[in-house]
Amino acid sequence: MEKRSQNLKNNTSECFNTKWSKVALILMICLPASFCVQISDQSSKKGENELMTIDLTTFNLSFDDTGYEIKKGEPKRIVSLSPSNTEILFAIGAGDRVIGVTDYCDYPPEVLEKLRKGEIQKVGGYVNFDLEKVLALKPDLVVSGYGNDLEAIETLRKYTKVIAFNPKNIKEIERTILAIGKAVGNYENAEKIVSEMEKRISEIKAKEKSGKKVAHIISNDPIYASGKETFIDEAITIAGGMNVFNFSGWRIVSVEDLIRANPEVIVVSSGSGMSGGRDVVYEWVISDKRLKNVEAVKNGKVFVIDADIISRPGPRIVKALEQVYEFINS
Repeated sequence: MEKRSQNLKNNTSECFNTKWSKVALILMICLPASFCVQISDQSSKKGENELMTIDLTTFNLSFDDTGYEIKKGEPKRIVSLSPSNTEILFAIGAGDRVIGVTDYCDYPPEVLEKLRKGEIQKVGGYVNFDLEKVLALKPDLVVSGYGNDLEAIETLRKYTKVIAFNPKNIKEIERTILAIGKAVGNYENAEKIVSEMEKRISEIKAKEKSGKKVAHIISNDPIYASGKETFIDEAITIAGGMNVFNFSGWRIVSVEDLIRANPEVIVVSSGSGMSGGRDVVYEWVISDKRLKNVEAVKNGKVFVIDADIISRPGPRIVKALEQVYEFINS
């Protein structure tokens, strides 16, 4: 087991220890992505108000994404080191035991209320959380995520349990929810959430699709676009669209690249890509004269999506998928 754990840690260390470029910083502020799930043949015959039946044995919940063993437990003091994990903890009913979060953990609204009352403490940034503040809270479980430093995670493990996750797609998000549910003693609640997610995803898959060409733009200075192996690409595919960019991950593209790709639908992240307020990226797309002949701009098919729901690997990813479907097929 020790050898298995070390190999997995080595394989994932790059994900947790990267010196981030500007796009990584943008994504980590929103974020903090193999395991499969099978739907039983009988599930499609259930009533619309019933949950899907999922074969949970297809999920490996024994280890986290660093090879650390996940044990059943009922921790009383939990610290979350990523916005997505904070959302998951509250969604599965463990929010009353969360005592520490990062500066970027702002959902659900109950988190902000608990911060205001002093019931939850901030432990610093996402990438550079304060190790001493975490330890001062005396947690019996820390839930870490993509972007947290692996060396800091290993240091924390000398004092308390730390589980870490780096989901890259919806199935892995579902696995993360179930694994956290197991670790905090709220597994049944986690199972219900995953079942509901699968039900909503199946409903979208069953709908008619337009097959339109789609681009997702995160920021405009420089222009960062989403390629393959991203949450938005998976959402575009499930929703029946085709991503105009074939590269993996996120990459800088030029105005000429965007014009040449000529998407029929453009989805832009809310805010400026790194903060809230005005939808800067949207304003740029619809006002830049160089883009006036792009099909999406010409036909009024430029849409804003909440940057948090499309990039945080948590339960709200299905809401993002539903919105993307409406954008593409409207």
